[in-house]
Amino acid sequence: MRKRVVCGAAAVAAVCLAPYGRPVRSFAFHHENVLGTSVEIEVSARDAGQAAMAESAALGEIDRCAKILSAWDASSEFSRWMRTSGEPVAVSRELFDVLALFEHWRAETAGALDPAAEAVTRLWKASAAAGRVPTAEERAETVALVRQTHYRLDPAARTATRFTAVPLALNSFAKSYIAARAADAATDASGGDGVMIDIGGDIVLRGSVVKAVGIRDPRDNFDNAAPMETVWVRDRAVATSGDYKRGVEIAGRRYSHIVDPRTAEAAGAIISSTVVAPDASTAGALATAFSVMQPEESARVAAANPGTEYLLVAADGRRIASPGWGSLRAQTGPAPSPLAAYAQAAPGEAWNTAFELAIQFELARIDDRRYRRPYVAVWIEDKDRFPVRTLALWYEKPRWLPDLKSWSHSDRLRSLAEGNDITGTVSSATRPPGKYSLKWDGKDNAGKLVKSGRYTVLIEAAREHGTYQVMRSEMDFAGTPKQVTLAPNPEVASAVLDYRKTNGR
Repeated sequence: MRKRVVCGAAAVAAVCLAPYGRPVRSFAFHHENVLGTSVEIEVSARDAGQAAMAESAALGEIDRCAKILSAWDASSEFSRWMRTSGEPVAVSRELFDVLALFEHWRAETAGALDPAAEAVTRLWKASAAAGRVPTAEERAETVALVRQTHYRLDPAARTATRFTAVPLALNSFAKSYIAARAADAATDASGGDGVMIDIGGDIVLRGSVVKAVGIRDPRDNFDNAAPMETVWVRDRAVATSGDYKRGVEIAGRRYSHIVDPRTAEAAGAIISSTVVAPDASTAGALATAFSVMQPEESARVAAANPGTEYLLVAADGRRIASPGWGSLRAQTGPAPSPLAAYAQAAPGEAWNTAFELAIQFELARIDDRRYRRPYVAVWIEDKDRFPVRTLALWYEKPRWLPDLKSWSHSDRLRSLAEGNDITGTVSSATRPPGKYSLKWDGKDNAGKLVKSGRYTVLIEAAREHGTYQVMRSEMDFAGTPKQVTLAPNPEVASAVLDYRKTNGR
């Protein structure tokens, strides 16, 4: 099974039993540049061939649905329908379903979820380009456009008639809907034992797969940050919406990309909303809606949809959970390290805790939709080349660790990877494909502060049927900010090391 080890992340458990107790194996596949983000597919199957069939079925379904629902592809069915006006158009089952779901959730949320929110998004983008916020008059005009009836559906004929020229977009929960379709396709191909589909943090689980899903802390959004909470999930869907991944900056102030179609205002009171629900469309729709609704509104809508639980994070840091959220919680904490503790620094020599190292890197984009992410290791060594801290490790099976030649030179490091089950499935706001963000807080693998001074940062990547690359940079961590840009290579398109103040995080 391909592991994604991110130091400090929550543990993931996978229970994979076929009918009548017959054990099956778990296989995982990771891809970048799928629906504008990354996708992880985990399959419980009898053998690698059956797992590969499930992977192919899931990716094929994602491709097929994207050609139907994409608002960015001018040739998609949705885009073609958007160019019609005043005439009933026969549409696919998938497009009809999503348009009908928008009608349902628009009513259920009293307009907090609306495909015409795209008009508000465009207003804010245009205003940001002009260096100003939208005026009250502009917002009122846009709200009036949003409130129109934009289309009519005829279930008997399965047609959709478009009435207005107001821009629409289906991205509020189309990704969740597609993840569910992909999970169904993979389940059929794998024999129905168990499947997990994770498309950019929208997660769908089917059958025997049980996951401890970490919920991203919106105020500490590094990929190797510990989740703020972890929940156990089986046969359900998880979606998170938040304002911490994207947005616009106007006159030095940041505004969320999530907008309230009822007011044409940018959201701000809720910075993250996670929903666990029996089906993916409900999870995706409500995660978006709860980002703009008042908590009491969200509570009423969740109560009207059995099996729906949520966790909201307010701008002031408060966590607001549904009554049943506690039943999903898993106990979490930092995993103990099997390594002997690195010598703790004396107070006057210790790492300056007002600083951190941020590592931003982007994997090279390969023009192949079936391209799998390379094995990657990111770690810190001291002047004696002792491995002080492993920040991230992505690999498949332990026998393939030697492909990461530099990282695997140490038996102690290999012990760290295999002794700690710190793999993580994390629900978060969608991030761009191939882009990762890690941090080092100056602590070793045992959680103790190291001495200030010079250390080497290493980023290693190896790809099946590809190349082997290693980046290394020695830096002085003594309280003086410094930024280093590393030369790109065929596997890592860019990497920046930023030793900086923590800004109070």
